[in-house]
Amino acid sequence: MIKADFICFGGEDWWYKNRGHNDIQLMRRYAWCGTTVYINSIVMQKPRLTEGKRFLKKFSRKIKSIFTGLKRADAGFWVYSPFSLPLHHIKWARKLNEWILYAQVRALERRLKMENPIVWIACPAAVDVAIRMCRNKLVYQRTDRYEEYPNVDFETIRAYDRRAKASADLTLFANTELYNLELQQCRRALYLDHGVDYQLFADAEKDPTVPPDVKDIPGPRVGFFGAIDDHTSDIPFVEKVTDLLPEMSFVFVGKASSDVGGLQRRSNVHLLGPKPYEQIPHYGKCFDVLIMPWRQNRWIHACNPIKLKEYLALGKPVVSTPFPELEKYRDLIYQARTPEEFSRKIEKALKEDSYELVLARRKKVESSTWDQKAQLVLSELFNEKNDGVGRPCFETQASLRNYENSTLS
Repeated sequence: MIKADFICFGGEDWWYKNRGHNDIQLMRRYAWCGTTVYINSIVMQKPRLTEGKRFLKKFSRKIKSIFTGLKRADAGFWVYSPFSLPLHHIKWARKLNEWILYAQVRALERRLKMENPIVWIACPAAVDVAIRMCRNKLVYQRTDRYEEYPNVDFETIRAYDRRAKASADLTLFANTELYNLELQQCRRALYLDHGVDYQLFADAEKDPTVPPDVKDIPGPRVGFFGAIDDHTSDIPFVEKVTDLLPEMSFVFVGKASSDVGGLQRRSNVHLLGPKPYEQIPHYGKCFDVLIMPWRQNRWIHACNPIKLKEYLALGKPVVSTPFPELEKYRDLIYQARTPEEFSRKIEKALKEDSYELVLARRKKVESSTWDQKAQLVLSELFNEKNDGVGRPCFETQASLRNYENSTLS
């Protein structure tokens, strides 16, 4: 059993974001290895005062997160929101940020009596601090083209990314094409496909309870869960699809940061807002078809959405716009490039669905658990034999759920 402490510079804010992301899921498992700290995402975007109320909302939320301080979460790890300046595009501010962040992290290490932790970078803006730290290993999680994220300084974030790949003991890629393209920039690299909370999603249908805000929505229901963002979701595309299928109900579960006013005005569209991660499978089980209507851009080209495996674990038919990682599932996924074709594929998916296909979809992802992914990374880091089973360094998912339901001291 490997014993190790972890400090993860996360890509999300634990208090406000969906908790199904790669870094959070893996830190849940590594919390069993030793003391684990999840540092909420450092803001990489340039401040946009012109956003008005939206800017104030994001600002107040971040301030509240910072003032939460160091707190132990129900996932078994500690969570901390550091203070930093969203001015990475300004040279003097980058240096000031590095000094401020490093001082905060050193104080955390002393308070929690951590020595030489495994340092995990899921937010490239933390790279300069991570490199300075006394550590056991350095891991960089390159799951997206961070430099393509909206409203960031492209050259600055690309430079962070290059330093992280050159310094990390192990760089993790979730996209095969990105892995092949950037392999030579890394000291050591591993393609790590996303995992899935398989039992959480596959077993949802065993519970007959239906969320109250879904049960009165007429079928057939076409569903989507996850963030609705400008750089990922193609809203005009979705609007056309909903118009082409007026007899179907389109249900969206998740936070919308893009303009969804046009969707809200359509009588067959239902925007239910964000829900706790543990409730997502119970919404998903109520949908007849699940969709991924992505934009066609460089961000999506390098993506590998976690929700794909969650959709398949539910056993539901999936219709998506194309992206490279989808090719591994093309025997189970319906792909379409235009709203017209997308609409036809939804109808086809409904018509062709069967018990045998439900089983095939689940079979495709049942072994891709987050436990398996977490073990694979440790095996790679410490050069242990990995046979796909091995001796776990953390408890089973059942033990994890029992732990999460208990009261932490």
